[in-house]
Amino acid sequence: MISLGIFIIVICFLVYYQIALLKSTIVIAALLSAHSVQDFSPFLWTVFLLIFLPVNIPFIRRQIISKAVFKWMQSALPEMSQTEQEAMEAGDTWWDAELFSGKPDWRVLLDLPAAKLSVEEQAFIDGPVETLCAMLDDWDITHNRQDLPEQVWEYIKQQKFCGMIIPKHYGGLEFSNFAHSEVVMKISSRSASAAVTVMVPNSLGPAKLLLAYGTEKQKDYYLPRLATGQEIPCFALTGPQAGSDAGAIPDTGIVCHGQFEGKDKVLGIRLNWEKRYITLGPVATVIGLAFKLYDPEHLLGDKESRGVTVALIPTNVSGITIGSRHFPLNSAFQNGPNWGKDVFIPLDWILGGEQQVGNGWKMLMQSLATGRAVSLPALSAGAGKFTSRNTGAYARIRKQFNLSLGEFEGVEEPLARIAGETYIINAARTVTAAALDAGQKPSVISAIIKYELTERMRQLVNDGMDIQGGSGICLGPKNYLGRLYQVIPVCITVEGANILTRTMMIFGQGAVRCHPFIFKEIQALHEQDKVKALQQFDELLFSHIGLIMHNKVASFWMGVSNARFIKVPGDKHTNRYYKQVTRLSVVFSLVADYAIMVLGGSLKRKERISGRFADVLSNLYLCSTVLKHFQDQGCPEDDLPLLHWACQHTIYQAQQSLFVLFQLLPLKPIVWGLKMLVFPMGRSYAAPEDKLIHQTASILLNDTEARDRLTQGIYINEIENDATGRIECAFKAVLAALPVEQKIRQAQKSKQLAKGLGEVVLKQAVDQQIISTEEAALIKEADRTRNLAIMVDDFPADKLVLR
Repeated sequence: MISLGIFIIVICFLVYYQIALLKSTIVIAALLSAHSVQDFSPFLWTVFLLIFLPVNIPFIRRQIISKAVFKWMQSALPEMSQTEQEAMEAGDTWWDAELFSGKPDWRVLLDLPAAKLSVEEQAFIDGPVETLCAMLDDWDITHNRQDLPEQVWEYIKQQKFCGMIIPKHYGGLEFSNFAHSEVVMKISSRSASAAVTVMVPNSLGPAKLLLAYGTEKQKDYYLPRLATGQEIPCFALTGPQAGSDAGAIPDTGIVCHGQFEGKDKVLGIRLNWEKRYITLGPVATVIGLAFKLYDPEHLLGDKESRGVTVALIPTNVSGITIGSRHFPLNSAFQNGPNWGKDVFIPLDWILGGEQQVGNGWKMLMQSLATGRAVSLPALSAGAGKFTSRNTGAYARIRKQFNLSLGEFEGVEEPLARIAGETYIINAARTVTAAALDAGQKPSVISAIIKYELTERMRQLVNDGMDIQGGSGICLGPKNYLGRLYQVIPVCITVEGANILTRTMMIFGQGAVRCHPFIFKEIQALHEQDKVKALQQFDELLFSHIGLIMHNKVASFWMGVSNARFIKVPGDKHTNRYYKQVTRLSVVFSLVADYAIMVLGGSLKRKERISGRFADVLSNLYLCSTVLKHFQDQGCPEDDLPLLHWACQHTIYQAQQSLFVLFQLLPLKPIVWGLKMLVFPMGRSYAAPEDKLIHQTASILLNDTEARDRLTQGIYINEIENDATGRIECAFKAVLAALPVEQKIRQAQKSKQLAKGLGEVVLKQAVDQQIISTEEAALIKEADRTRNLAIMVDDFPADKLVLR
């Protein structure tokens, strides 16, 4: 931990450096003025030389300043375990590093090609994906079967849904990350259980690891079989003693000689393990197993403990117990435990062969850096679009007190949240997928969108349930939202539990990985060549100091001017948001540097602080993707309420998290000064106002292009006996009848008709030629479809007895 004394020393260095620059300016100004330099007193010259020479001449600076700091930091730097180091080095940085710099170059983001499907990918979505969705009955899957129907399993295999990431020359589809995301999103809008079944083989599983690390023999054997579903994969990492702390897995493999396929003295590994929560585990034919490898007889070399290793093991090998199922909140995707007792495998079953012994954790972290940026964000987007379209329509269809639910201000607020959060989720999903397809592997961003998108999905589905009321809580074939509501905690938990992702990974990893200098400074401290190390460290240290100086000045100037005078992209609608994200990026960078200097290595244990920094960085990233997404869609004017709501909401959330940080950070007098420096005019941003909330909610209540764009890519049908088809039919019928209802209401106000909308009133309206017969038919059709849409399920008592 960096002590207060060290912090004061660092502050002194900053002041020292600033004075040096000031003195340099004085001398230059004097040389250029009419006065002679000789007019300056010898004392001033002495002071100037004592400051200027040590700071501005690198050789002297290194010996006097940098060397001392270098030695101290080497001794103070906490030990980093191999697993921590591999996690830190996984993936790379992208827009997250720009935000961390305090000087984001918007060209890095805006020049990224927009996410786009190929003709082949679009045809797959319009064909096999559409067909699969039509085959899915989620109530039948989750309540009656607790599994996908056999014909669905066969169709998934036949159409190579499990081979989306596998190259064509291995028999796969070789789809882009964006196409993978679109497929999962559409299926998830029909059945979460089916979506999970499809997404897991294409996410963090054997196929992804084989492509990156497998031997050619392993690829040639497994990838064609995985692509066609001949092999069903699972990946076994989590166990009873190692959940989020997966690096602590107790499962072991001992290098030894054993008998295999009738041969004696085969060099291999004897494995013992206990795993749980393994998706596809009960039906898997091949397990990707993570374990710790030991070599007590030194058959592979001098080291006894060889580290986390991954092997591919057929499930029919002697000693494996598999097939039991967990029951994850009424979801029907296959998930369960498996065990291995004295399972002997040959050495060449190690994924990547003997040369990949001990590299298992690195493999997993590298795969996680991209894998979790696709599947769960896609499922979250599917849930958001699904809820936006159907609950928005329900709020138009359902009437209380003779008004549509959506006309109540109390309902408008959650409707606006549903629409706005869905816009944010989809923007982050598409922009991040485009970055992955451009070759980026942003590990911190993948953590951001896994956490943020699943949390925002949780919020909007909860809002949907509030609006649905009783129809949301009564499960049955007609309830389209209940099962989605139930499965939310699964999304929150898998691929890194959200609590730990927020409080430990996003900023904990980002503070080092994304910072312009800290990761490089740490690398310099570990450089073996001492001369080279000191030179690198010196350059980085004073560049770091320069960044802090820049951010101090820039944050104050932008705070006073509200960032009005900085040059950023954008038009009259978006320019202000680009400016505010830039301003908050500077503030974030400066406050983060303060926290790192004051708290040092103990920062990773200050999870409330780390979590709030994660919130700031996450909201700045999300707002950036919203601006990029709006541009990529051609800046449609009728999407402006969504744009404004999303930007104002994320910017406001970032500001609020910063103010919480000012309460949490130590050394309150300094923190107070820091707050006054970066927010000299106080809080600058407010949450979306009522007028904007009304405009945003209205998008979900009307059949418009903006609504269609927001919900594009999900499964939509107009089958009246379908859970969502009946909503779609009723929505269109109710909207078609609205002008007629307005005519009748107007006549009722003028006392031409009695109150109500019954058969008698309709007949009177037709008889008095207030409406036509065709218009009366629209009212009747709206009433008929409305009644179908608001119906809920009931069951004979014996049908609810647990089997």
